[in-house]
Amino acid sequence: MNLSKLNYILIPKKPEELERIRRAWYARYAYALVYFFFMFSTEGQWLLIGWVMLSALSINVEFTQYYVMWSVVTGLLFASLLLRRGLILHGVQLRFTGPQRATVGEEVHLLVEIHNHSEQPHQALRIERPFLPWDGRYLNPRPFVEHLAPDQSQICPIKARFVARGEHILGTASVRALTPLGFGLGPPVYSEPLRFLVIPRIAHVTNVHVDTVMRYQPGGVALASITGESREIIGVRPYRPGDLVRDLHAKTWARIGIPVVREYQQEYFTRIGIVIDTDGGEADDPIFEAMLSLAAGITAQLSRGEVLLDILVIGDDIHQLTLGRSLGFLEQALDLLACVVPKQGFQAQTLQAQLMGHLDRLSCMLFLSLRWDPSRQHFTDWIEQQGTRCRKILVAGETPLLDAQAAGATLVQAKDIQQNREIAV
Repeated sequence: MNLSKLNYILIPKKPEELERIRRAWYARYAYALVYFFFMFSTEGQWLLIGWVMLSALSINVEFTQYYVMWSVVTGLLFASLLLRRGLILHGVQLRFTGPQRATVGEEVHLLVEIHNHSEQPHQALRIERPFLPWDGRYLNPRPFVEHLAPDQSQICPIKARFVARGEHILGTASVRALTPLGFGLGPPVYSEPLRFLVIPRIAHVTNVHVDTVMRYQPGGVALASITGESREIIGVRPYRPGDLVRDLHAKTWARIGIPVVREYQQEYFTRIGIVIDTDGGEADDPIFEAMLSLAAGITAQLSRGEVLLDILVIGDDIHQLTLGRSLGFLEQALDLLACVVPKQGFQAQTLQAQLMGHLDRLSCMLFLSLRWDPSRQHFTDWIEQQGTRCRKILVAGETPLLDAQAAGATLVQAKDIQQNREIAV
């Protein structure tokens, strides 16, 4: 059990659930109470808590002098509420930005940009950062702007760290002006919410041993970089500086009067598929996260080579990709891995039916899993029977997977992935 989640057990995980609670009848009363509490700064909130305690102690004015202190604190709080009405930030605009993707456990740099479009300066501005989910933590103090001149902008960096994969939606940031006494805050100016993905850490995979047999691809693969000599001519085009002289087509050149070259398309490729078995894992489980990091490392290594990563199978969902040889982007696969949800049960027959139309163009299939049993053995044997080589890669914890070793699977220790050691599979 992840104990960090217990502090957030009553907080909705999805925006739809949060919106449903906001519309509930009891939310109006809770909102009024919370809104009053957040009219004060952090110092003012502690003073308000002390005022409540003094109120209980000051009931009997004949035996105690606490009512004197209660009167002073009441005056400070009431003055802060009166002063905040004159601290409206006219012409101030707030923008909250960050990267589209962040890696699990690494520092994330967020930016709060304050723009003063008015003709009057603003003093003592305090930035309220969004409330973070259970896996997030701020790494630097809360920003504070002492002076913001007219037509001036200021950027305040915010550092954070997130330790769980998936889509993250941070709430709105806000900026408020402090009252002269420092206990109250003026009306807020809000930014838009921030949405980004936390992707798994990319394992340090140095080499991936795959079957490099080329398979015939009718029509080739559009826009793929050309390697080797197994190419088919698809037409001619005007000569461009840098084209090979041997590709010049003399007959067409003589007919139209300008130099033209032959244009080729390669029709034999090495195409790889990856199947990630999500059965047996749990979200935030270190071994399950290590397997996804290994999948990210394998994908990154393959995308830099001369092979094509054709499909990525996560659980029983098939995602068609074309990565490698100057095609596609690694971020496509990382976005898919960021949102992986563990599923119970390995549906071998369902996968076989879905993969039947893809295996004829694949050179090799990589099968990643956390466990080994006869159903998985039957599935990998079936892939081999279709004429496609299947590599079995298992991520192991402390318990050795002897059955997998006997079946010829490659074992990768989860601690090697977590410690970022060099891995060859």
